[in-house]
Amino acid sequence: MTTSWLASFLLVFALDAPVAAPKQAPPAYVSPEVHADRTVTFRIQAPRAAEVTLNGDWLDAKPKLDKGDKGIWSVTVGPLPPGLFIYSFNVDGVATPDVFNPDVKLRARSAGSIVVIPGDPPDESDARDVPHGTVEVNWHRSAVLGQMRQLWVYLPPGYEKDRRSYPVLYLLHGRNGTAADWTQAGLVNFIMDNLIAGKRAVPMIIVMPWLHALPYDVPSVESNDAFADYLLKDVMPLVERRYRVAKDRAHRALIGLSMGGAATLTIGLNHPELFSQLAAYSTGAPQAELEKRLAPALAHADKLNAQLRLLWLGCGKGDADHIVLDDWLAKLFTERGLKFTHRPTEGVHNWALWRLYFHETAPLLFRP
Repeated sequence: MTTSWLASFLLVFALDAPVAAPKQAPPAYVSPEVHADRTVTFRIQAPRAAEVTLNGDWLDAKPKLDKGDKGIWSVTVGPLPPGLFIYSFNVDGVATPDVFNPDVKLRARSAGSIVVIPGDPPDESDARDVPHGTVEVNWHRSAVLGQMRQLWVYLPPGYEKDRRSYPVLYLLHGRNGTAADWTQAGLVNFIMDNLIAGKRAVPMIIVMPWLHALPYDVPSVESNDAFADYLLKDVMPLVERRYRVAKDRAHRALIGLSMGGAATLTIGLNHPELFSQLAAYSTGAPQAELEKRLAPALAHADKLNAQLRLLWLGCGKGDADHIVLDDWLAKLFTERGLKFTHRPTEGVHNWALWRLYFHETAPLLFRP
């Protein structure tokens, strides 16, 4: 009896006694590592790989990584300017995000990783100590496309407290993007918060739909045709039911980048009764297909000039795949007598440029 009691006591004591937490091994490596001089070291562990390269949305070439101890490959690049950049690795021909970096950039196909280079002082896309708006994710079933879709919606500071109607901007991402792009990589919510706080932009609602209306491999202009129906018949009615938006053309704008820039022009110029302000960044589409879809609108340039309050084109001069189309559009619009602003600038096909363009064009919207 005594032995049984003692054994039970020792068992209970053992169960109640604190257990030392196992020591966690330090991480095998750090990636990305941002240095004080704004150079960045990227690393990935791939002991059996024969070659690893770095893809970056700011890079023309793809630098090779060097293999070190424990199969850890690394390369240091830069210095980079302040801002947010997207990168990935290519390991023996297979693209992969940085597995040690939790900041992932989602795409329609594949994924990338995000690195942020801090600036001093902070730039317009940084979160500052100002009133902040909110970003809502709306799931809905599209009657036009017969599938579940996402809408990301930015609501300006104070939206919940007042009862007035707001102007609305429909903001489109590019090919291989998602509805999250303009928030996740474009940082549009922070840019708008800062512009509104500084009284440099009119408070507005921003609607960010998913542009890929058809499967990814379908040509972009065909997908944009289907997206036009989805935007006009599903998205806009939903937004006007669910949010306090002004329902007239003077208070509607459309902006897009790359594939979304082409969608902006084909939808906006062909529907001036719905949109009064348009901006296309780094427009991407086959020239012949784009010209065919713009022809009906450009046949009535005088009418467009009377209806449009803003038509804005911009592209980076270092964007070899898109600057030719941008220049062609500018020449076409000039020949047809269309009034517009053309802003070719330094830069390439990346979010660093598109954030700058948004910061420039957002204050132009909905001004009296």
